[in-house]
Amino acid sequence: MTNSTAPATGPAPWTGLVPVDDTALAATDTGGPGLPVLYLNGQFATQGYWRRVLADLGPGLRHITYDERARGRTSKRSADYSFEAAVRDVDAVLAARGVRRALLVGWSYGAFVAAHWASRNPGRAVGAVLVDGALPYDWLTEELERRIRTQFRRWAPLMALARPTGLTPRMTHRQMSESNIELGRIGSAAALGPVLDAITVPTRYVIASGTSLGSKGDEQELIRAALPAVTARNPHIRISAKVPSNHGAILKKDFRAIADAVREVTALDALNAPDRPATGR
Repeated sequence: MTNSTAPATGPAPWTGLVPVDDTALAATDTGGPGLPVLYLNGQFATQGYWRRVLADLGPGLRHITYDERARGRTSKRSADYSFEAAVRDVDAVLAARGVRRALLVGWSYGAFVAAHWASRNPGRAVGAVLVDGALPYDWLTEELERRIRTQFRRWAPLMALARPTGLTPRMTHRQMSESNIELGRIGSAAALGPVLDAITVPTRYVIASGTSLGSKGDEQELIRAALPAVTARNPHIRISAKVPSNHGAILKKDFRAIADAVREVTALDALNAPDRPATGR
């Protein structure tokens, strides 16, 4: 745990399990005295996806990554894979690492988690970087729900083969499809719009181009087209970059744009540091 008597060098690097509810999450903390940055993965992705972003940002920041419930090779299974559980897990990881204030960086599903947490915790959120996610749009239909369930059922044998490597979660295809459908409801304009409107900390979007896994035609671009209305309503939210890579490749091919958005928000935090209480971090 960090406190006012911690050495100037900050906490030592750490890797281990963070207990929460009925499960435990595999987490890594690079330590050091820098601003804590918490990275939130895509819905079925792992913390390793962030390695290029972390390398580009370097050791000046304190990077904290973790695998969500039943993701990766080490995080344990749970009876609860809901979105609200994912938001609660942010608090569990930060508390376990002794962090009060953090910058949240989320990709895809993780962007929704970051947006909700930043909206609910304005005194603790340094800011948020939302990578091709948390875009309010009514994309979920009954026909698409059926399509999602069918896709995950068809993918189940392949996902089972990849499961020992940690590339797919230790969840049933029904659990994964229901998680995806829940995200569609959370991402509707009526549900997500007020969350984004309530954000009062610097928030930057990095958005991709083209398709994502399971999307068809221009579905993804239609969803992204809803973002300018969000930035028009809330001056705390801006688009940092629209990059050429698609949704699935953005962390690999356009990691520099993501790292630049992180730098932009951390610079704003440093600028505002004199106005914060000494115990702000």
